[in-house]
Parts: sequence; C-alpha cells; structure tokens
Amino acid sequence: MRIDSARRFAMSLPETTEEPHFEKSSFRVRGKIFATVPPGGKHLHVHVDPAEGRALKEEDPATFEGIGRGTKISPDWVRVNLGSADTEQIRELLEDAWRLKAPKRVLAAYDATRR
Repeated sequence: MRIDSARRFAMSLPETTEEPHFEKSSFRVRGKIFATVPPGGKHLHVHVDPAEGRALKEEDPATFEGIGRGTKISPDWVRVNLGSADTEQIRELLEDAWRLKAPKRVLAAYDATRR
C-alpha cells in the first residue's frame, strides 16, 4: 500500500484530521493521535492494543516492528512497513486505531451508518 492510499483511508474515518506532530504528520480523532507518518512515506506508525501489537510483530517481523525511544519499546504502537503490508490489513489497523481513540458518540454514529 502506498502512503497516499493509507492517508485517504485514514481521512475517510469520521472527524479525522491530519496535523503536524514534530517531524511527522499525524492522524487524529478529536485531537487524539491514532497514527503517524514518519518522513519518507515508507512506514506508518499505528496505535494498537498491546496484545495485537505483540501478535503482529511475532507473526510478521518483516512488516511489523516495535517503536520506542532508546531501549524502551512502546507496547501500544507498531511501525508498519508499507511495502510489505497487505492493504486490507492496513485499513483494518487504521480503523481499529481510530476506534481506540474515538469518543463513544463518534463511534456510535459511525457504526449506525454501517448497518
């Protein structure tokens, strides 16, 4: 998947905005970051449930890796290699990340439109 496709999908989620975040671009719902785009456009950093993050990294370490500072790896964020990731899996990860951060009212309205 290319970064422009990931961006279009992320921006299609209700109340999502794209804003700068240090040297990255970030996708936010109501001000809460659910994904970031590091410089270069080859990766995507996505907020995940810690159990899912562990499973992704174990299942496909060429596509998913931990991110953090120094020796501390964040359990609830993964770096996705867009060149080797499956398009549907990226969309699912972005929607799940958005769901983890979106307010209940926004989720309820979104789910009501999908029935």
